[in-house]
Amino acid sequence: MAHAFSHLGLSTLDMDRTRAFYEGALGFKVVRADTMEVKEGGRIRHVFFDAGGGQLVAFMEPRGVPGIPAEYDAGINRGLGVPEMFYHFAFEVESVEALEAKRAELIAKGVRVTPVVDHEWMKSIYFKDPNGLLLEYACWMRELVDDDARMQVRFTISLRGRSPVLDFRDR
Repeated sequence: MAHAFSHLGLSTLDMDRTRAFYEGALGFKVVRADTMEVKEGGRIRHVFFDAGGGQLVAFMEPRGVPGIPAEYDAGINRGLGVPEMFYHFAFEVESVEALEAKRAELIAKGVRVTPVVDHEWMKSIYFKDPNGLLLEYACWMRELVDDDARMQVRFTISLRGRSPVLDFRDR
């Protein structure tokens, strides 16, 4: 029986910038790095980062592969024309103090980070990687109960202008 994901598979057009961000800003260790030679031409670099808890985040970078565009939007949301919050990836921290420390660490490394956002059951910070992918660090504030699983209106948001959740103006 599976209990968690093995890895997320994502794409990048610039593996060097992606590695610098995930290793330098986030502190994720590279645990596997491959270059795949493509028989039809070109190559794909594939790098796996340890995100903690036995879970990995992997990126593929195509170069000169027939049928794969040389340029595309690796940020997912923009390319699909949906709000930036739709596709995002969250990493867990153990406490609010750890969340605040992670925020300060990212800011010190030059990463634009939202203020801590209180979702009532979870607190989060949001930021983007060099590919434009929305990332999140989050910590649980309480155990979820049966009422949490019942679909209901809990708040109202606007998709016009800046999102109150994803406001990167304030550091």
